[in-house]
Amino acid sequence: MFSFTVTQHDTRTGARLGRLTTGHGDVSTPAFMPVATQGTVKAMTPRELREIGAEIVLSNAYHLYLRPGAEAVEQLGGLHRFMGWDGPILTDSGGFQVFSLKDLCRVSEDGVQFRSHLDGSAHMLTPEHVVLTQEKLGVDIAMVLDECVPGPASYAEAERAAARTTRWAERALAAKKRDAQALFGIVQGGIYYDLREQSARELVGLPFPGYAVGGLSVGEDPTVTLGLAAHAVQFLPADRPRYLMGVGTPEQLVRYVALGYDMFDCVMPTRNARNGSLFTRFGKVNIRRAAYAADPRPLDEECACYTCQHFSRAYLRHLAVAGEILSAHLNTVHNLHFYQYLMRSMREALASGCFAEFARPFLAPSAQTEGEERVWQN
Repeated sequence: MFSFTVTQHDTRTGARLGRLTTGHGDVSTPAFMPVATQGTVKAMTPRELREIGAEIVLSNAYHLYLRPGAEAVEQLGGLHRFMGWDGPILTDSGGFQVFSLKDLCRVSEDGVQFRSHLDGSAHMLTPEHVVLTQEKLGVDIAMVLDECVPGPASYAEAERAAARTTRWAERALAAKKRDAQALFGIVQGGIYYDLREQSARELVGLPFPGYAVGGLSVGEDPTVTLGLAAHAVQFLPADRPRYLMGVGTPEQLVRYVALGYDMFDCVMPTRNARNGSLFTRFGKVNIRRAAYAADPRPLDEECACYTCQHFSRAYLRHLAVAGEILSAHLNTVHNLHFYQYLMRSMREALASGCFAEFARPFLAPSAQTEGEERVWQN
């Protein structure tokens, strides 16, 4: 049971309001998926994820295959029951992990031979095996196995990987057996515009219910990422969800929504939280700074999250410098709440017909270089 409906377009940008329907509930788009790589969003409970407004989470088939094993999860009732999350789940296939752990693997036409980063044991990932793994996990949206190349990869390397990704996508579709699970294709092509177009056109020729653009934010300049994302999206069907993988800062999310993307994920809000780096409407805050040692104010006086409603900047700094576990928890609550608030604000702006006004500060030429410190005044 999977469908996608675009309910409203912004006529001045490419942004659109939509709804994903899955067997475990609906998702309003544009949507940001908190990353639950190993079946958990670090420092968060499923109840807290619901409280901050998350409707879908992302897990990783590669990591769950290695530990505790897809068969174990299946025997325990599937990933939803295993992790205590009753909403939709999307699993990445492991293509990015192959890229990030390239010293431990060898890619061939058959698939990926690799050694576990946990214990050194030998394994083989094939497009068919990856589909089977995600079907055993019982997730709502699965991703095909793809081959990602680093930002500075040569044209020949990117061309070879994109072509292989298409062939693997064909094999993944042929292996799919679970009707209730949607399988998305992934556009590759490195930093080369013509390869991105070719990859998108080839994948759109296959009957996927959704399409992702992968292999970005892997070492290239952010302006290159933006240009490639803007180029690739124009070749994706208007009636299917468009998922931009692995991005980004709050400012980047606004720009990518304006291009017409619907789904996003990134470890940035959770990873930054654990390092004491917090996102606010007035910019990014390093809560470890001595300037906050006696500051009685909440982190963000306009924020409705549990952290901002109950704790001062001074206390958050104390927890961070003392290395207390509660620091990671409270910081993560805030950062993920902020991301969900941003996505909800964009959806509300789209519904009211004022998305272009909302997005204007982020789309101005000066915004392209100001990065994460840009002030958000909504």
